[in-house]
Amino acid sequence: MISSTEEEIPNITSDAAKSSSLSGLLKPGGKNLGDFIFENTTRLFAFLVLSLVLLMAYEMFTKSLPSINRFGWSFISSSTWDPVHDQFGALPFIFGTLFSSLIGLMIALPLSVGIAIFLSELCPQWLEHPVSLLVELLAAIPSIVYGLFGIFVMTPWLRDTVEPFLGDHLGFIPLFTGPPYGFGMLAAGLILSLMILPIIASISRDVMKAIPGSLREAAFALGATKWEAIKIVLSGSKSGILGATLLGLGRAVGETMAVTMVIGNRPSISFSLFDPGHTMASVLANEFTEATSELYTSSLIEIALLLFILTIVLNAAARFIVWSVTKKYQAEY
Repeated sequence: MISSTEEEIPNITSDAAKSSSLSGLLKPGGKNLGDFIFENTTRLFAFLVLSLVLLMAYEMFTKSLPSINRFGWSFISSSTWDPVHDQFGALPFIFGTLFSSLIGLMIALPLSVGIAIFLSELCPQWLEHPVSLLVELLAAIPSIVYGLFGIFVMTPWLRDTVEPFLGDHLGFIPLFTGPPYGFGMLAAGLILSLMILPIIASISRDVMKAIPGSLREAAFALGATKWEAIKIVLSGSKSGILGATLLGLGRAVGETMAVTMVIGNRPSISFSLFDPGHTMASVLANEFTEATSELYTSSLIEIALLLFILTIVLNAAARFIVWSVTKKYQAEY
């Protein structure tokens, strides 16, 4: 018996050594082979996305070089857009993009914050999920559907009812001067407000829900009313709401089809809400197929590059603000 056991011990030791050696081969860098492959594959996917963004920026920059070399900084400050004489300036489109986006933001922000307050602080639990779902479904509607709604429903209503009323009663304000076309900045702003409302509302609701319940309980314990407790929540959520607003603004700046269908598409600078205008996205949708010269095409691509940079900056700033707010409260509570 003793000799048999002694003979088995070296075999067991040998098997353990082989297993240890095999285990070492399966753990490059101290990790399991499957984990190593999975980690590096997902890392590759992440870098592919980053590479795609950089490639897009590089291609747009190289293709817009003829316009950059020809016009320089005057491309941004000039309001002349004359394809016949190869004179191009992007100022009307930059103005139209920012003006229409701000109109949409001014309409959507109060509504979105009100919806977020109701869903996070006042809504019964049985009603919260259905209402949240309906709000978020607005973001799933294709922009072409919004555009068709704007053409066939909203612009006739603006032309026949809203704009004449505003012109008659508020015509002394520059915002409400001019003939009631229906198509124009007001129509574009209203369409954009519908499209960015679910983004701002849903993110603001999530930020408010991230505020610890202990703050509300402390406010009620000190004798605060429901509204006073909500004001405390709003005070703690303001940075997150700002981030949600910037995300909505980024969506509004880059919106193309719906705005193109209702804004009127005229490259002019006017502060009247009734006048037609143009945005950077709408001029690309309208004129890219009509570009007949290299300089014309290059100028349109430079507009695309400016729009790309603007949306990247807005979305990055918004994501950082929302992330910093949620991380702050998670760390404190």
